[in-house]
Amino acid sequence: MNQDWEPVRIRPKTTNKKADVSAAVRSGATVITEKKHGAGSNSRTGDTNLSKLDAETEVLSHATVSLSLSKSIQKARIEKKWSQAQLAQAINEKPAVINQYESGKALPNNQIITKIERALGIKLRSKK
Repeated sequence: MNQDWEPVRIRPKTTNKKADVSAAVRSGATVITEKKHGAGSNSRTGDTNLSKLDAETEVLSHATVSLSLSKSIQKARIEKKWSQAQLAQAINEKPAVINQYESGKALPNNQIITKIERALGIKLRSKK
């Protein structure tokens, strides 16, 4: 029994694109080549974006629930002698949602606030 010692190629041989173009020109075929401007380059000329970033002074953050709303929710929940988990179960939300609203870290969601109002039997928002 003899073993097969021939090499096995896993990847096909890569071709030289310049050689392919030269061969096509020699054979008389029509060859169209395009050079893409800035292709494969990750360099930036100038620091226009950097200066814009440095000039930016606006603080970007999302609006969270007010402190008065969070204290009102907490006060009404304690008056009903409910835990955060019980209130969350009553409005079909996770306890973490109630915790976020009571700590003032939640993003205001009118649907959740309405659910809390109904469950606690209070009015949290005033009409404008």
